[in-house]
Amino acid sequence: MATLIEQLVEDAKQAPKRVALPECEAENTLRAARRILDEGIGFPVLVSPREIIEKTAEESGVSLEGMEIVDNTDESAAENLAARYMASGEARLLSAKGARRKIKNPMYFAMMMEEQGDVDVTFCGHTNTTGDVLLAASTIIGLAEGVDCPSILALVDTPGFEGPEGSVIAFTDCGLNPEPGAEELASIAIAAADGVSSLMGWEPRVAFLSYSTTGSGAGASVDRVDEAVSIARSRRPDLKIDGEFQLDAAIDPKVAAKKVKRESCVAGTANVLVFPDLNAANIAVKLIQRFAKGKAFGHNLSGFKLIAWGNSRRDGWRYCDAGALGTIAHPVSRLRV
Repeated sequence: MATLIEQLVEDAKQAPKRVALPECEAENTLRAARRILDEGIGFPVLVSPREIIEKTAEESGVSLEGMEIVDNTDESAAENLAARYMASGEARLLSAKGARRKIKNPMYFAMMMEEQGDVDVTFCGHTNTTGDVLLAASTIIGLAEGVDCPSILALVDTPGFEGPEGSVIAFTDCGLNPEPGAEELASIAIAAADGVSSLMGWEPRVAFLSYSTTGSGAGASVDRVDEAVSIARSRRPDLKIDGEFQLDAAIDPKVAAKKVKRESCVAGTANVLVFPDLNAANIAVKLIQRFAKGKAFGHNLSGFKLIAWGNSRRDGWRYCDAGALGTIAHPVSRLRV
């Protein structure tokens, strides 16, 4: 049986997309670009000063043959991109002068290309921090409708787990919001639902997790989760959203049948788990990694109008991870706006 990465690679090859890669001062960025092109996964677009790209390629021994290079220091190209961005009719956080200044940074240039439809997705975060990527995406791309805050979506592959999507399930928020309020939790859920639909082609079934299942427990945390469910449903009535559920009631149909005493299109079949806070999400991921020998792939910066992939600097660009490949494989990059 194909692994998650193998399946996503094959999906990506069916309709290769244009992938912007800034941060070309990093050798692993060029190695990833080479793999994307050589294996037919996508069409890499290297976005950095040409002299830096060529220097990195020479030092790393990576051939640039067949790769598209966009030199963000080319004044004519930069002026043209900034002019198109400002003239598109969308509300902008930047002035025309500010846009021209920002795209001196290759990451901002790449995201502006994505916003204008010149590429399908931007991968970054190898040399830039998560905060840098978030600021660029917030400034250039902006948040999606119904979303108040960005969040991080992880794909978790657990051996022995048999859910609606096989052994894979989505976790959120896995890295940005330590103690989200009800409004933020609702945003996190909506962003994750749109994320798995876009990245993985799933029909999202979103479960808000708690130590309580439909009122079996009480407390401020339960109240906050219940409020978040109501907010998310009101903002996006088209989505399958439910809770509050304990973990087993969310993912096990037999447990759901016993614990959930009402109709639910999510209980027992959830493929997106919304954790009540970052403590719970982080602990859950580490438990799966350590005890179940599972893998967590990410991280996708969710909640933006377009896909922004912030790769972990620790894991690097040796290979595109599952979420990144999913982005290429399922390029519905223009999320609900």
